[in-house]
Amino acid sequence: MTATKTAKPAAKRAKKGEASHRLRIKVSAYEHAVLDRSVKQIIDTAARYNATVVGPVPLPIDIKKYTVNRAAFIDKDSREQFEMRIHKRMIDIVNPEGKVIEALTNIDLPSGVSIDVKMM
Repeated sequence: MTATKTAKPAAKRAKKGEASHRLRIKVSAYEHAVLDRSVKQIIDTAARYNATVVGPVPLPIDIKKYTVNRAAFIDKDSREQFEMRIHKRMIDIVNPEGKVIEALTNIDLPSGVSIDVKMM
């Protein structure tokens, strides 16, 4: 028996023969209201330079749970649970120009918002 590998189809292009570049921005924060304001600010900055924006796409919320004993010595069965929720959004900017990238690097976002930028 021979195994044949099938080639997966290439990524969809805007026009045939033209490579499309994407600027993928992942934004995360503990508070969803601050996150939504930051995402709106990023989209407005990209729209100011007529860039094609895809998103924001909400990503799954990371929930980190911590269980702590209430008492140090006697009541071992008495516990408290705490959780941290990390909200995330993803934005794609298709075929960004130099002006768009420069404007996005100069953007001022509130503290507590982290950004991960990749060129694809």
